[in-house]
Amino acid sequence: MDYDIVIIGGGPVGLSFACSMIKSELKVLLVEKAPLCTIANPKADGREIALTHQSRKVLYELGVWPLIDKDEVSPLKEAKVFDGGSPSLLNFNTNKSSIDALGYLVPNQLIRKALFERASQADNVDIITEISVEDVSTSSVGAQIELSDGHTIKAKLIVAADSRFSAIRRKMGIPSLMKDFSKVMITTRMTHEKPHNHVALECFNYGHTLALLPMNGDVSSVVLTVPANKADEMLKLSEDDFNALAAKGFNNNLGSMKQIGERHSYPLVGVHAQRFIANRFALIGDAAVGMHPVTAHGFNLGLRGQNILAESIYGALDKGGDIGASAVLSRFEKKQINLTRLMFFGTNGIVALFTNDDAIAKQVRRFVLKFADKFPPVKALITQHLTESKKSNLLPF
Repeated sequence: MDYDIVIIGGGPVGLSFACSMIKSELKVLLVEKAPLCTIANPKADGREIALTHQSRKVLYELGVWPLIDKDEVSPLKEAKVFDGGSPSLLNFNTNKSSIDALGYLVPNQLIRKALFERASQADNVDIITEISVEDVSTSSVGAQIELSDGHTIKAKLIVAADSRFSAIRRKMGIPSLMKDFSKVMITTRMTHEKPHNHVALECFNYGHTLALLPMNGDVSSVVLTVPANKADEMLKLSEDDFNALAAKGFNNNLGSMKQIGERHSYPLVGVHAQRFIANRFALIGDAAVGMHPVTAHGFNLGLRGQNILAESIYGALDKGGDIGASAVLSRFEKKQINLTRLMFFGTNGIVALFTNDDAIAKQVRRFVLKFADKFPPVKALITQHLTESKKSNLLPF
């Protein structure tokens, strides 16, 4: 059976794009190499997604937001950034704005589950699992994929969303810039003696970074980032020692802390593809750009990218055009790639500055934090960027 669009990768952005195509009459196939149970009912993975206002709106318009348990959605009222043991502090809040929160924290597995539920209900979307794509070929007139079970499927457009280590990106000859931060992110849920008041904390302590993402109740997701050679030591640390490390890392402002979830670890590697398109081919999600998590914008950028691609496709359909035409894909790439470059290299610069413990770097970042906190226009611009609260064009339905 041939399709209009083949999506490779059943992660959150691939599923989001499938959901974006539901109101079209296009035949869509999503191919995922993992078992069905993995994407239909994903397990908790320790990652909490900080959704911007724009991302929440996109998910609502896709019919996904109502499928997420609102008791698991935690508003992010304020964010504070600390530099080591110094008094340097940058504070973001909603006190002088009309928005109710900087963003909304949602467990990653709940977003993925809701996306799958919505996509799997669609009459025009087929999902096949435990199948990998062995080869892909495209031209100006058509595209096709070769599956691991021997089948060949033809399509008008191939969309790859198969992770930042995308094999399909390489098969299409699209080079990418990779940045290995030589760090590991360790996440777990913890309770604490004192309330967090829905305030997120980012502490650039010397030798490691410690972040707190406030969930509902006196529970938070704690994210510890350490050099790769220290990761095993932190993962093997006793619960009592880990609890003490976290409490001390937040200057005991939350009182005693207790680990209540499993520790999960993720090596930090950033990637940015040099192109997002080829003949009848597009990259979205981490296959296009994989961000360092310090700005919490990875999924938001991926959701924005698939939204722009979908918008371009709906524009072509409205005019009776070819959804895989180069002009259609170029509109998507032009809107998405420049912003992602700015975000990718800007984030890498922030990481380089705030994780460098030499004396000059410490002085520079203290100055940066003090300047940004004392200069209202800078804070307003950063807050607007964090929330993406400005009106934006979404899908035309």
